[in-house]
Amino acid sequence: QVQLEESGGGMVQAGGSLRLSCAASGHTVTSYGMGWYRELPGKEREFVAATTWRGGQAYYADSLKGRFTISKDNAKNTVYLQMSSLKPEDTAVYYCAAGPTAISIMDITRITAWGQGTLVTVSS
Repeated sequence: QVQLEESGGGMVQAGGSLRLSCAASGHTVTSYGMGWYRELPGKEREFVAATTWRGGQAYYADSLKGRFTISKDNAKNTVYLQMSSLKPEDTAVYYCAAGPTAISIMDITRITAWGQGTLVTVSS
């Protein structure tokens, strides 16, 4: 079982940037796909981005391509989500997620571990 811990949330003005971190620990953590979801106020949790520890594949929600970038530091078992040109509608709780593969992260039913979530508030 992998454990996930997010950090880096906070308040930022519209147009600003923020980087979230997700530290993963546990047995065979590098065999998982990793990614991010977010939960907007009053909405269901939605896919944001995913990657794999091995290789450079990255997948994004179409609406977020170009503004959000997922990356990783294998030495630190940490995945990042760099968010730029933030908008008030990006305000949400952001969750780190693990699944069998990077592609599986895109299917919420295949998520095997969640972080506790970190709140991002974008003010206008």
